[in-house]
Amino acid sequence: MHFPEAVSCVEGRAPNHRLVPIDCHEIHVTEWGEPSNPPLIMWHGLARTGRDFDELAAALSQDWFVLCPDTIGRGLSTWAREPATQYTITHYADIAVQLIKSYGFQRVGWLGTSMGGLIGMRIASMSGENCLSWLIINDIGPEIPTEAIERILSYSKTPPAFSSVSELEQALRTVYAPFGPASDVFWRRMAFTSARRLPDGTLTTHFDPAIVQMMEDNDAELVSWDRWETLSLPVHVLGGRTSDILLPAIAERMRTTGPRPKVTWWEDCGHAPTLSRTGDIQIVRDIISALEVQREALATAEN
Repeated sequence: MHFPEAVSCVEGRAPNHRLVPIDCHEIHVTEWGEPSNPPLIMWHGLARTGRDFDELAAALSQDWFVLCPDTIGRGLSTWAREPATQYTITHYADIAVQLIKSYGFQRVGWLGTSMGGLIGMRIASMSGENCLSWLIINDIGPEIPTEAIERILSYSKTPPAFSSVSELEQALRTVYAPFGPASDVFWRRMAFTSARRLPDGTLTTHFDPAIVQMMEDNDAELVSWDRWETLSLPVHVLGGRTSDILLPAIAERMRTTGPRPKVTWWEDCGHAPTLSRTGDIQIVRDIISALEVQREALATAEN
């Protein structure tokens, strides 16, 4: 499966696209780099797709085999047959673990934006699973403020229709303005990969509106400090300084409890930094290098 060249290529690199059967689902995964490289999974936010990571994934694919899945109900992955039980962090984590095993990986690095961070935290706290080498959490914590949930529901519960891709792009630029500065290429690709044609010929965003049930009906999954306290792998937290999801008090509690991660702030972003600019990518590279050192130190101590 291939996308138009102008949409799929970043810095001269084109990804591969794989459809992975897991239970009753078909998971679309955008793959970057050589399978012989160590694996790194990047998991997107609530109403987004794995294509949001193109710039970062393309750059890191020099050293990593980067997988960017679409969560069920988003992008090119199948929609849930039972939304109430399948559009949950618990089910997403189960899918992710099966995905890791389907590739034959023992352990992977994990970078998760927003919901992707929640999924990573859930996997890291699952009894009997030890498949994450380290975890980077982009702008979310074990607790989500009520006001932020209401904001997210305001734009995702009833997706509007658009007459053109350009109109959709402008709407995405407005809704996701807290992402901070990003290139025109980033926003245009977001529009191309977020568009779904409706029966009347108009366009809407490429996700199942039922995904928001997670925010409305599963409050217990959105507060997980007890699980946070059990984490022992290397963790680093990223945040947008004006984020309404990763508030300073939440970040500080994360920094001083559980795995006691370092926290890096993006001063010009809210929820959530795109990590798409050259400077962003270098910061992430440096963080991964530090986490790898921590991982090796922990492995040595265990032996």
